[in-house]
Amino acid sequence: MVHIVGAGPGDPELITVKGQRLLKEADVVIYAGSLVNEEILKLCKPEAEIYNSAQMMLEEILHVISLAEKAGKTTVRLHTGDPSLYGATQEQMDAMQARGIEFDVTPGVSSFLAAAASLKQEYTLPGITQTVIITRRGGRTPVPDTESLKKLAQHQTTLCIFLSVSLLPEIKRDLLSAGFKSSTPVAVVYKASWPNEEKIIRGRLDTIVQQVQEANIDRTAMIIVGHCLNSESRPKSKLYSPTFSHMFRQARI
Repeated sequence: MVHIVGAGPGDPELITVKGQRLLKEADVVIYAGSLVNEEILKLCKPEAEIYNSAQMMLEEILHVISLAEKAGKTTVRLHTGDPSLYGATQEQMDAMQARGIEFDVTPGVSSFLAAAASLKQEYTLPGITQTVIITRRGGRTPVPDTESLKKLAQHQTTLCIFLSVSLLPEIKRDLLSAGFKSSTPVAVVYKASWPNEEKIIRGRLDTIVQQVQEANIDRTAMIIVGHCLNSESRPKSKLYSPTFSHMFRQARI
């Protein structure tokens, strides 16, 4: 059996209880070494075989999995954050399915959620935005033209931009072209939740490039753009308003 497990954003305590149990029980662990905090591997039993997939091709990963299956061993394929986002897991699942290898998936805490926690920020605010767009800017890995950052940004929603901090000048250009003002608040969270390594940069669209460059951040960072980050004049929700009724509570005013 193969378990695809989301390791969470970096803090070893942010792996799920189920993910922790599966990792402790695994005979073979293949982890995404370029992003997974290796402190999490301390959960593995001493005799577990551990492989860093950062140096492996897809066929090599599948070979290790196939050998483990033939030997009756349990494998954990450990991915950073949640496996459903930018994890290249679909091709692995398709290949295992074609080979008749049984697998399941255990979700994890994504870095865009860990970034919100670090910022002490809600992405969806009443009267400001009720939509979050999770995306990346095209670089060495292109994105479909219909999903270009410039086109998505025209919606003026909260943007959580993965894998793109090295392209921040281009992102700034795209967002300004899409109608965002230069005063739009921006936050960059480097290694969200990682103990002793996390960095938070807050700025505006017209200042954030220089701020990030001065902080020497060029990878492993989440970019958040949107008016939800503006601390001035945030409207309150109706949920807890004394003038608002719902099925559990009557209005008191």
